[in-house]
Parts: sequence; structure tokens; C-alpha cells
Amino acid sequence: MLKVGLTGGIGAGKSEVSRLLVEQGAVLIDADRIAREVVAPGTPGLAAVVDAFGEDVLAPDGGLDRPKLGSIVFADPEKLAVLNSIVHPLVGARSHELERSASEDAVVVHDVPLLAENSLAPLYDLVIVVDASPETQLDRLVRLRGMTEDDARARMAAQSPREKRLEIADVVIDNDVPLEELQRRVREVWADLALRAHQPHQPQE
Repeated sequence: MLKVGLTGGIGAGKSEVSRLLVEQGAVLIDADRIAREVVAPGTPGLAAVVDAFGEDVLAPDGGLDRPKLGSIVFADPEKLAVLNSIVHPLVGARSHELERSASEDAVVVHDVPLLAENSLAPLYDLVIVVDASPETQLDRLVRLRGMTEDDARARMAAQSPREKRLEIADVVIDNDVPLEELQRRVREVWADLALRAHQPHQPQE
């Protein structure tokens, strides 16, 4: 099994790259999706969040009111740390469970938006960074996601600098290119990943 960490700045096109890798045969473990699953209605995770933050963070349907919770935790680092202490262990446990269920020769891609911010690179055999210029990121966030320019710039500024992501990259996928070129590059990267997955792992120096 080859454990790959996949990350990239907001608007860089990481989701498109993960989709293309799945098409090639990768097993995808999406940290954001799991983070939503572990606090779904009826889960111990949601109960723990309500216990910590009160029933005001529940929507009328009994699910988590994400905007309300976000307005609470992103304005207060201590409350954000409390939320992370609840959610991160649950995400980690579920991720390991999914990883264990994959075949021995699988390429398991962990889609982790905050891989650089949380210094998670050592957890993976290899880290792929999807890279795009800040101008491209801004354009995509405004044009495709409907954000205001100020909101988009704030979201970008909240992440690690581009240089920090590139420092941890074993493989960089440039996404300042047409889709056809991106597809070609992903196929090239996949061929290397599949080869590595079938080779005995060498101990890292």
C-alpha cells in the first residue's frame, strides 16, 4: 500500500485532481467528507459538539448548523481548539479504518486541505501538492464559487503560504493549465504511484 497525502490551496483544483486519481484507480479518503460524517445526526461526535457548545449549534432538522458553529469557533482560537479536539480524533480513527480496508497494493490518497498547516506530511509515503498561482485561485473562487473578492482573499490568507506547501511536496501538479494538460499530468503521476505501490517500501533516511 502506498499512502499519499494530497493537498493544495483553496481554489487550486485539488478536488479535480482527486477525482482524476480516483478514475485511475486510487482509493480516496476525503478528510472533509469524513469530518461531516462524524458529526452527522445521531453520532457520538455530534453529541460531543452539542455538549461543548450548546444546543444553539443545532439546525431545526437536528443536524449541525455549520455557519452558526463556524461563527463561534473561528472568532475564538480556544473554542476552535475544543472543536478540533472532538473532531480530529474521530476523523483520524475513521480514516485509519478506511485505509485498513483497502487492498495491500492500493494507492490510498488522503485528501487533506490543511496538511501543511497541521504538519501532517510525515504521516504519508509521499505528498502531492496541487499548485496554482494566487491570481488563478482568486479567479476561481470569485467566478466559480461566487465569493466576493474580499472573502476569497481572506480565505486564501488563512491558509499556509504557497511556499510552505511547495516545501513539503514530493510531487507538484501544476493546475495553471488547461484541463487536457492536467489530465495528462495526473496520468503521468498515477503511473509512478502505481509502480511505487507494487514495490517494497524503502526505509526513509
